[in-house]
Amino acid sequence: MQWTLVVPLKPLAEAKSRLSDTAGDGLRPGLALAFAQDTVAAALECPAVRDVVVVTNDALAARELAALGAGIVPDQPRGGLNAALAHAAATVGSARHAASVAALNADLPALRPAELARVLDAAAAYPRAFLADAAALGTTLLAAGRGRELRPFFGPGSRARHRASGAVELCLEAVDSVRQDVDTGDELRAALALGVGPRTAAVAARLLMAEQ
Repeated sequence: MQWTLVVPLKPLAEAKSRLSDTAGDGLRPGLALAFAQDTVAAALECPAVRDVVVVTNDALAARELAALGAGIVPDQPRGGLNAALAHAAATVGSARHAASVAALNADLPALRPAELARVLDAAAAYPRAFLADAAALGTTLLAAGRGRELRPFFGPGSRARHRASGAVELCLEAVDSVRQDVDTGDELRAALALGVGPRTAAVAARLLMAEQ
């Protein structure tokens, strides 16, 4: 099965506020963009992914991610993360004749295409399925099969909400790169330990230099 991935991204100036203790205001927007670029680049290399669509109203992010090969859908609802995802999933599904759609976090800078393929292949067995994040509280991926409504419930505690909504939790081993989202300094260090993409590595190097 081939998937269309929908990746939500806040305006860069508002992104990753919880990293303020690790990255100052001057570096956080660039770090958020680097996360998204490495996430999208890895996703596009995944054999189970047909295409990637980023839902954002940030002009710079849209331009940079389109240059990597992603499609761009504006966040027209402007009603938060779940409204943006539902809008983009409906738009994508209609344009691609009810394609199989998965929502993927934009902050997975250590993402490995082979690990993402394992997750998507497992998700294909269910109408709706999700993968919990490394902290086992949130969600990094929510998948809906062809013709199924995505019904996203992302945000704090989303693992429990997605499970309560009837989505099947995927209990897979050796997919750490798909679970390791980055909202805090500790999570950034965990991603760096896994091995991040080149854009995140470059910004992280500047961050380390700034700390010296």
